[in-house]
Amino acid sequence: MPKKYHISITPTPSRFTPVGKVSAIERDGCLGCAKCAKKSCVYDVYKNRSFDSRQLADTIDYLCKNCFRCVQECKGRLFSRAVNPEYKRLGDSYWKPDIIATTWYQAETGKIPVSGAGYLGPFTGHGFDSMWTDMSEIVRPTRDGIHGREYISTSIDLGRKLIRLEFDTNGCLVSNPPKVASIPMPIIFNTLPFGKISKNLRLSMAKAANKLDIPMLIEAEEYFDELAPYNKIMMPQFTIKTFETHKELLKQVRLAEFIYEENIMKYVAQAKEINPGLIVSVRVRFDKNANNIAQRLIQDGAEIIHLYADYQGNEHDTEQPRFIKDMMLDIHRQLVANAIRDEVSIIVSGGIGLAEHLAKVILCGADGVAVDLTLLIALECRMCKRCTKGLSCPVDMEKIKTGWASKRIINLMGAWHSQLIEVMGAMGIREARRLRGETGRAMFLEDLERDFVNAITSVQP
Repeated sequence: MPKKYHISITPTPSRFTPVGKVSAIERDGCLGCAKCAKKSCVYDVYKNRSFDSRQLADTIDYLCKNCFRCVQECKGRLFSRAVNPEYKRLGDSYWKPDIIATTWYQAETGKIPVSGAGYLGPFTGHGFDSMWTDMSEIVRPTRDGIHGREYISTSIDLGRKLIRLEFDTNGCLVSNPPKVASIPMPIIFNTLPFGKISKNLRLSMAKAANKLDIPMLIEAEEYFDELAPYNKIMMPQFTIKTFETHKELLKQVRLAEFIYEENIMKYVAQAKEINPGLIVSVRVRFDKNANNIAQRLIQDGAEIIHLYADYQGNEHDTEQPRFIKDMMLDIHRQLVANAIRDEVSIIVSGGIGLAEHLAKVILCGADGVAVDLTLLIALECRMCKRCTKGLSCPVDMEKIKTGWASKRIINLMGAWHSQLIEVMGAMGIREARRLRGETGRAMFLEDLERDFVNAITSVQP
C-alpha cells in the first residue's frame, strides 16, 4: 500500500496580535474579594495577557475564549464583553471577519477550527452558503464512509484524458495516453491579485508548495533565480508577449499556463515543441463567454482550463454577476451533455476562502482550485487593501521571513486537507476524483425552494 499523504504542521504564532472578536471591558470599583474572578479563568487569560506596543492593543481580546466565567463570578459585576469594533471592520462584504479569523487560527495551529458555542447565524446566505453537503455517513456509517478515513485519497490528475482505449488485432495498446501530473491534493497556489508581494513572499509560497508537492503559479516576468530549486512545482504563467521573451523557462518546468487570447493554442503548441513533456493550462475569465471558450479549447486539445472569477467569486463584466458555484455548475453540465467533460481538467479560482468552499466547488464540477488571497490572510493580511492605494501595510507584509511564512501556509493547507478528508468521509466518498460533479451528494437552496413551492402550488384547494 502506498505511503499515505500527510502534512506535518508546526504551531507558528502570529507576529502581530490578531484582532479578537469580543472586547473585554473592565470597570472600576473592585471590592477586593479574597478570590478574584480573574483567577477563576480556566484559560489563564488574565495571567498571560500583555500589551502590544506596536498596535497599542491589549492581547486579552484575542486570548479570551468567551466562556464568560469571569463575568458570572465577579461579585462586583465589573466584567462584560462586547463585539470588538475593530473586528467588525476587517475584510469586506465577502471576505468577512469570521473567514479572516478562522484562517488566522488554522495558519497558527494547523488544526480544524471548532466552536463549542453553537451556530447562531442564518441558515442560508449568498454564494457557497446556499449549498449544503450530504453528511449522511456520519449517522449511518459504512465501511467506506467516515470509518474509512485512512483510505481516503485526495489526489487528482491534471492533464488531458483519453475517452477510450484502442487496441490492435493482437490486443496491443494503440492509443498514446497523454501525460498527466498527479498532485496529492486538489489545490494549486494562484497568482496574487494584490498585496505587498516581495521576493520573500514568493519564496515562502514556493517553499510551502514544494513541501506540499503542489504546483505554484507565478507570472513568467516575476520569476527569479532563487526559485530555481523549486522548479519541480513552478507553473509559470505567460501572455503572448511574455512567451516570446521567457521561452527558456519552459525547459525547466513540467507545468505552465497561458492567459487566453485568440489563437492561444498556436502558442501552446510552440511551447510543447520547446518542452515535449510540458502540460499546459489555459487561463479563461469566468464571464458570459466562458462556456463557449471552454468547449472550443477542449475541441482544440486543451489539457487544463483554469477558469477564474473575481476575488469575491463573482462573474466578470456584468451588472448582475453569477457566483462561481453557479457558473461552474452550468459549464460542467454543458460539457457533460456534450460528452467532453472527461477529456480535460478544470481548475477554478476566485472567492475560495474556506476548506468547505474547496469541497463545494469540486462537487459543482471542478477538478481542483487555485487559492490566492487566503494565503495572504494566513500571513496576517487584514484585507484592508491599503496596499492597493500605495499605503503602508499594517502587518509589514513586505518584511516577512520565509521560514515563518512557509510554516503558516503549510499549517493552513494541513487544516484544509484534514477538513476535506472529514467531509469526504462523511459523504462516503473515498477519492477526490469521484467527488467531482457529484451533485447528488449536495443540496442547493434554489432546488429546495423550487420543490417546496411546486409542492404547495400543486395542492388542489
